[in-house]
Amino acid sequence: MDNDRIESIHLHPIVSATPVRRRNLYMGLGRGYCLVLFVLATLILNCRKLTAQPTAAKPIPPGPFEITEFVYDGELKPGWQDWGWGPHELGKGPARLNLSQYGGWILHHDTLTTRYGALTFRMKAPVAFGKFLQVQLAAGQGDSSFPAVDVSPERTRKGQSGWLEVYIPWGDLSPSGAPFDRIVVHAKSSVGPELVLFDKIGLTRFDSKAAAAAIPNKNVSLVVSCSAPTQAISPYIYGIAADTWSLGATARRWGGNPTTRYNWQINAYNTGKDWFFENQNASDYRTFLSENLAHHWVSALTVPIIGWVAKDSSSVGFPKSLFPAQQAEDSGRHAGNGMGTDGKPITPGPASQTSVPASPEFMKKWLEAIKKQDEKSGTRSVHMYILDNEPNLWNANHRDVHPNPLTYDELLDRTLRYGAVIRATDPQALIAGPAEWGWTGYLYSAQDAAAGVGSRPDRRAHGDLPLIPWYLKKLHERDVATGSKSLDVLDVHFYPQQNGVYGGSVDPATAALRIRSTRALWDPSYKDESWINDTVRLIPRLKEWVAQNYPGLGISIGEYNFGGEQHMSGALALAEALGRFGAGGVSYAFYWLTPPVNSPAYWAFRAYRNFDGQGGHFLEESVPTQMAPNVSLFASRDKSGKHLVLIALNLDPASSAQAAIKLDGCGAIAKRRRFNYDGTTPQPSDEGVATKPALDERLPPYSINVFDIELK
Repeated sequence: MDNDRIESIHLHPIVSATPVRRRNLYMGLGRGYCLVLFVLATLILNCRKLTAQPTAAKPIPPGPFEITEFVYDGELKPGWQDWGWGPHELGKGPARLNLSQYGGWILHHDTLTTRYGALTFRMKAPVAFGKFLQVQLAAGQGDSSFPAVDVSPERTRKGQSGWLEVYIPWGDLSPSGAPFDRIVVHAKSSVGPELVLFDKIGLTRFDSKAAAAAIPNKNVSLVVSCSAPTQAISPYIYGIAADTWSLGATARRWGGNPTTRYNWQINAYNTGKDWFFENQNASDYRTFLSENLAHHWVSALTVPIIGWVAKDSSSVGFPKSLFPAQQAEDSGRHAGNGMGTDGKPITPGPASQTSVPASPEFMKKWLEAIKKQDEKSGTRSVHMYILDNEPNLWNANHRDVHPNPLTYDELLDRTLRYGAVIRATDPQALIAGPAEWGWTGYLYSAQDAAAGVGSRPDRRAHGDLPLIPWYLKKLHERDVATGSKSLDVLDVHFYPQQNGVYGGSVDPATAALRIRSTRALWDPSYKDESWINDTVRLIPRLKEWVAQNYPGLGISIGEYNFGGEQHMSGALALAEALGRFGAGGVSYAFYWLTPPVNSPAYWAFRAYRNFDGQGGHFLEESVPTQMAPNVSLFASRDKSGKHLVLIALNLDPASSAQAAIKLDGCGAIAKRRRFNYDGTTPQPSDEGVATKPALDERLPPYSINVFDIELK
């Protein structure tokens, strides 16, 4: 098991982060201290990596330049903030900065998604300083994903009165056009305390035609095969775990680590390892259900089966009063992290320290309360119940109440006992499980992981069958014998395990790896480039396990996220995953938590659910396609066959693709609309009438392209 995967953070009143996330090291620190950390991290990275491979400079073009956004012109302009460090003076004409001791200046703004033509400014510095200055964008504290650009002679020219005019093309600062929230100017070498003057800092207009003309272009052939058999697309693969109503999502999951200990009677849970094993107030499940009904979203509700739930909103699992010597603590709650100062786990006290027993009968009362509320309102609020959350991690995430690793037999027993109560109380609802976290959780029990999967004692004691196939087989045997049905949906979680992918890293290598990592969902030739080092092919594998062991079950990807939400690589990975879910016949999928509003990931989701802002969406049937290297094409049509929606993804960050898209057996085009997103503001490109059964379209680098087509 990858121990790094279970470092996580409590992020939301009811849906805490899944066990892949690392705690934010800046939490609780003042802004000034954070800036120092950011600067030091940036300088170290620049000195080790970025300055060793400077961006090739192009000669500065003739001016004047069309400035669309002034940052500083005698004073800071509205929307911009001074987050500089070191002595400096602003607002009385040119900015005066002391850049000694690697000093610098951060110009901060709320996140900007606009793509500009260039950054321009003028400066005066002592000749003795030489080529000392570097400029870099960033998208948050500690972000070093943007290139550090030297202010080299090719990027400057002499101006009047001793000023040096600087012009840095936007493609050098932000090759992918990613959103940013600050401009960082700093000395890359040691200089003296003499003042450096800056003024006329501006951002020029982006010339899309000129930029497109300068980008390499490749020809690709794509095919939509309308005469081939189609695959129904489940409407519920567009699920999330939060409340971003503008996404056009279709389902919402009540889940995450704390829901394992959710007490529905008092609306409290325990955060477990995510946050010092603390009991806390939680959101009210009734609000969750009523909000979903109001927005026509179906609800998937996690039901605890661990056997314990929070007894109040104040107790903690490892109080400092009982365990004074702990590795870390939440001083406000006097709660420790359950690890001794020697780094070893502390033996927990009794589960009653934080929790009360939660038997199947306790959960039955919850379901009865939900049904009673439904009867009053005349609606049905819960579509699917999920059997807990990542049980193979209970002995880590909830070890204060479940210190022993889960076994094959315990998982089956709890599924049968709690599932029987759900089925008896709400026969119309679907039951999903086992909500396992990832690769080793699919194949082994927690007991196997604790002993070492090489020895795998629990698995060997059960015919050496992987956990999930064994689990499905036993459930099916029992259900055939009893005439009942214990499970309706096989539910697992999936996160890429490659270093840096599930996170904010967007350097070119990680961005490319992020997009490649989606191949683990479907590609039998792709060996996962992580510690897994195996062919995952998740969707086909799950379908095979179901067909062989419990035919007829649906498949749910209960949590997934490919990281890079603020970058086009994250957007493209999400768009690729949604396309694969539809083409692969997945029944449910729930993004964790939700794409941030107006982020690239947000617009990727909207490409499938609300591409025109008026409800335009990917349709009901998946149509087979032929793709090309670095270009994916997903096709859908309605039941009439007269309406197509295509989504073409150019996964290449540097080259556009001139795509000849053949509509084989589809008929002639009566009308088509196109919508494009490449990291800037989404654009409806054009609308028109065509007569040929084909499209000839330019797909910009790193872009999501939607084609809405009416056929004759």
